[in-house]
Amino acid sequence: MEINENIDIEKLIATLPSPEYICLRQPTTPNNTPPHLTFLKGYTPTGFADKVFHIHVRYFGDWDEPYFRDYLVEYPDTAAEYAALKNTLKTQYEHDRDGYTEAKREFIRGVTARAKGGKNKY
Repeated sequence: MEINENIDIEKLIATLPSPEYICLRQPTTPNNTPPHLTFLKGYTPTGFADKVFHIHVRYFGDWDEPYFRDYLVEYPDTAAEYAALKNTLKTQYEHDRDGYTEAKREFIRGVTARAKGGKNKY
């Protein structure tokens, strides 16, 4: 979700109620301009629900996720590889969302770098 710079972040957060949605805020660093919010739905005390959703919130033009998504759309073999990775990790990290995310990080960064650099294969 792209937002403009004058949006009330706290009001946005309040529109997606807890505990159904979990709001994650990344810390602000010189290379990480706020808000960098992610809303998660489908994480339960007993593991993942049948469907899990992530809503990434960024200012206009301030994100890499579309590069990754578009690359997967264009290269189905890479999308299948990512799906297989996610299925393997789901079992391994069913009760550890942070571990699951970290375990995917290298794959996502590699694909994103290739997408931004115009390379045609992961």
